[in-house]
Amino acid sequence: MADSYWLAEPAPKLASRPLAGQADVEIVGGGITGVSCALALARAGKRVRLREARAIASGASGRNGGFALRGGAMAYDSAREWLGHGAAADYWRLTEAYVDRIGELGGDAFRRTGSLRLAGEDERDELRAEYEALREDGFDAEWRDELPEPLVGRFPGALFHPADALLQPARLVRRLAASAADAGVEIREHDRVEDVQALEAPTVVVATDGYPSGLLGELEGLIIPTRGQMIATEPLEELLFPMPHYGRHGFDYWHQNEEGRLIVGGFRDADLDSEFTATEATTERIQGALERFVEALLGRRPEITHRWSGVFGLVPDLMPVVGRVHGDDGLWMAGGYSGHGNVLGLMCGDLVAQAILGEPHPVLERMAPARLLA
Repeated sequence: MADSYWLAEPAPKLASRPLAGQADVEIVGGGITGVSCALALARAGKRVRLREARAIASGASGRNGGFALRGGAMAYDSAREWLGHGAAADYWRLTEAYVDRIGELGGDAFRRTGSLRLAGEDERDELRAEYEALREDGFDAEWRDELPEPLVGRFPGALFHPADALLQPARLVRRLAASAADAGVEIREHDRVEDVQALEAPTVVVATDGYPSGLLGELEGLIIPTRGQMIATEPLEELLFPMPHYGRHGFDYWHQNEEGRLIVGGFRDADLDSEFTATEATTERIQGALERFVEALLGRRPEITHRWSGVFGLVPDLMPVVGRVHGDDGLWMAGGYSGHGNVLGLMCGDLVAQAILGEPHPVLERMAPARLLA
């Protein structure tokens, strides 16, 4: 029970072949960011080696809630204030394009369902303001006052994002890794990197998100390791939650998969101090809060079949950290997704690859690692 429901699915064997000679780029981290970056670079003709300390998708990419949501950790109206009106709109549209990209790449690991962000008693006006901002800037969004059972009476409203989706995230990343291997990437699993200087390639990308790598010098620790815990239930007879549901500013999130299993995560605030950690472990206090939430939703306590946790990288300004590491022209990084790594990881892996290829996207100015040192 102590491992991810997503990772319980058997992993296909990777047909990766060793590179003959020196790599152009070495990538540390075999999650969605690393494999996205590797795939983009290999398809551009670069010789790429990817090193993963455990197995492909074994970190946060195989241990999350399975959501593919547009945007980032900031609400859209807050992003307009923080980034500026035009920059926020451009950023949201870019993330929408990468939700579509996951759909193109993911096959049966992807289901377009829409998502429902639910307002708590003190969040309705706040959520309504985000809805108005989205509509003002031409984004598809729906406001819902009437909610079905068992949500009615619990939440005073909800914001529906029609283009969002559900994922089997481990399957997606394993599929991308297979495509990367087919494109010529050498993938080395169970190969922990302790020292960047030991790598032979002139360009290195660290793509470990919230898991400390020890490779980033003075940036190390400025992306805060944060644990998210989850449970999965036995299959339920009734399909009540066919899309991502999330509330309390993302502290609670849940859905049902194709089997009808209820997959629930969050409640970090039940013991917040303990969750700023890179340790993958479940705890009694947060697991208990998850179980009580499920019982309150369903009116009964179903069997819990899986319990797990994963570690994501939290950044105070809620923007990813992507680009060249200050003081080392050959060292790049991509991470810091603040709990939104499925879409942002694919996107930022692609963006860092484009930058290495000499075509940096303008959004990288907002993501520069150097800002964390200011």
